Amino acid sequence: MAKIQIPDQKREIADVEQMRAFLEPFGIWYEKWDVEGRIGADASDKEILTAYSPEIERLKTACGFVTADVINVKAETPNLDAMLNKFNKEHTHSEDEVRFTVYGSGVFHIHPDNAPVFSITVESGDLVNVPRGTKHWFNLCSDRKIRCIRLFEEMAGWTPHYIEGGVAEKYSPLCLGPSYLTSSTKPNLESVVNLAE
Repeated sequence: MAKIQIPDQKREIADVEQMRAFLEPFGIWYEKWDVEGRIGADASDKEILTAYSPEIERLKTACGFVTADVINVKAETPNLDAMLNKFNKEHTHSEDEVRFTVYGSGVFHIHPDNAPVFSITVESGDLVNVPRGTKHWFNLCSDRKIRCIRLFEEMAGWTPHYIEGGVAEKYSPLCLGPSYLTSSTKPNLESVVNLAE
């Protein structure tokens, strides 16, 4: 399940209602969609879009989205680092960025104009939006895999507009996903992936 971290305040929010209340002033909404038993582990993109068509159609009607697709990223994806380097730098988009995580995990870092930077870690079943014009960046978790439904008003709106002098390098690019387990309090540094390298 999603969680919010505010590093400068050393604060974490994991309760769903508290997360929604925290995100609302920033125009960000969070939903938890049921994933159990809806699709198989090897479902095709078409099967995923069909399984979630009621939710997709609801969002299209409510928010003006015209299309949806599925992105499938894994450690063996060709040119993965080059692709990730497009999104791990602070940027904005000219339309909302909406993602439903089918499986895997990642972290959206949000840089509001009048509040501290915070991150939203998303996992299977989490839907989140990043409103148009919001400064943000994205990192995968240590297992380097995520499969998401993306919704668009138009494909061109998803182009990143980079921020000069962004703050991304001041914040940890790490997401220690669900596969990050350790038997002691000492961090397992071998399983940490620094996407900024």
